[in-house]
Amino acid sequence: QLQLVESGGGLVQPGGSLRLSCTASEFTFGNYVVGWFRQAPGKEREGVSCISSSSRGTNYAGSVKGRFTISRDKAKNTVYLQMNSLKPEDTAVYYCAARNYYSVYVDPRICRDMDYWGKGTLVTVSS
Repeated sequence: QLQLVESGGGLVQPGGSLRLSCTASEFTFGNYVVGWFRQAPGKEREGVSCISSSSRGTNYAGSVKGRFTISRDKAKNTVYLQMNSLKPEDTAVYYCAARNYYSVYVDPRICRDMDYWGKGTLVTVSS
């Protein structure tokens, strides 16, 4: 059973940056599609970004495109979400999720149908 642990959340001022990490319990994590999702208070969970198992494909929600970057370090079994130019509306609990699925490029249908989830890390953007 794959286990995912998120870290890196916290309080940051508008315009600041944070880097979230998602570390997996299995060395085969490199074979998984991995996504970042978030849920703000009173709102539904939404997809933020996704990376293919090959790491050659990525996609982003329109609201974060150009500000967030997803990446993978296979040697560390970790996927990162670099978040820059943070806005108050980015405040949410951020979750990492994964699915064992080989792909060169991102398939949005796979990114919306993940099998494993972390417990989340809180990001608060406030002055």
